[in-house]
Amino acid sequence: MIKEARLLESRDSVELLVNEFYEKVKADDLLAPVFAHVNWPEHLPIMYKFWASMLLGEQSYLGSPFEKHKELPVQSSHFDRWLLLFKKTIDEHFIGAKAEEAKERGQQIAAVFQYKMGLLQ
Repeated sequence: MIKEARLLESRDSVELLVNEFYEKVKADDLLAPVFAHVNWPEHLPIMYKFWASMLLGEQSYLGSPFEKHKELPVQSSHFDRWLLLFKKTIDEHFIGAKAEEAKERGQQIAAVFQYKMGLLQ
């Protein structure tokens, strides 16, 4: 169910996506322990830049996301839950082509990370 029928087309909408998604992550019984060490005031602006770069072409994110995640104690079930919450957040707040693109990019990122971590065969 869409709470706000808005397009995912601005920095404000990216920030809403990131904030709402990570609220779900922090409350999730499977994912919260994996992210318990995160300094959220520092991490969230990085995620704004990452997703604004991915979806809006902002080119404000510099870094290698995999390097920061490769040592996390995760299995495929963690990625499945991450994707479920990510897609749910998008569907609750956004409509349109960018919303669909965000879900596809999330799926691709999860697949690449799992492959690099040796979780996919």
